[in-house]
Amino acid sequence: MKYLASLVLALAVAGATPVKRSNPLGIDVSDYQPNINWPAVASNGIKFVYIKATEGTCSVILFAFIVYVLSYIATLRLISPTFNSQYTGATKAGLIRGSYHFARPDTTSGATQANYFLAHGGGWSPDGITLPGVLDIEYNPYGAECYGLTHSGMVSWIKDFSNTYEAKTKRYPVIYTTTDWWTTCTGNSAAFGADNPLWIADYASKLGALPAGCEYTSFWQYADKGPNPGDADLWNGDYAGLQRYVSSSRLEWHNPLAFRSQTGWLVALEALRFGIGDIFPACTSSRPCDERGY
Repeated sequence: MKYLASLVLALAVAGATPVKRSNPLGIDVSDYQPNINWPAVASNGIKFVYIKATEGTCSVILFAFIVYVLSYIATLRLISPTFNSQYTGATKAGLIRGSYHFARPDTTSGATQANYFLAHGGGWSPDGITLPGVLDIEYNPYGAECYGLTHSGMVSWIKDFSNTYEAKTKRYPVIYTTTDWWTTCTGNSAAFGADNPLWIADYASKLGALPAGCEYTSFWQYADKGPNPGDADLWNGDYAGLQRYVSSSRLEWHNPLAFRSQTGWLVALEALRFGIGDIFPACTSSRPCDERGY
């Protein structure tokens, strides 16, 4: 009963801004941050980084229009020109690192883009330092918000990418998105919560509602700027949990008992026992943290 009362107290203070946390801090970067001082980033307490590797692929049909293709490729930036140097720099600085693919469902199939991503830095291996690859699926900066796809078409495209990636790596990709985009463009599909880790973008001091089917988020992008290059992120757990996460098989990542500090109420219990620190804030007022698990 004493521990339960303390747990309730810990959960009650969970709405604090994500400034002083035991959760490992991370960043995500792209070619918009070409010159990064990685030792300085590590000295600032950053533990992990996601780096943009690829974006879309070209549709074969477009090659019939050579001039148009060349300009189109230029806007797509198919392979990030800074990926190799950023990945190498992060590795040398001792960071846990991984890569992400910016989805273009309006150009080619999910399978085609997954294979392209895998061929250009998007792979995963249980080496203890490589984060599983990310499908960055979000607002279209080039046109229609949902890339011209219906809800069912978008879900099918994401499944095509996800299943192709898993078949090659034995690990499902992380899905990066916002709840707003996910609701608008997939109809708030609950089809991925059982397999794909979630990385939610929500620029607020308090985590909002998550996409359907997701009981918790593995990563939280809580700001688009900060003292370090790129966007600011948090891992939902402690550093030991993050290390287990990058070393585990495809099934273990989704087991809260395997990553006991990955969900909020388990983090609170760990904080009481080992002094780990505070937890992810509650995401809704209708369901408390101990039920929602953030």
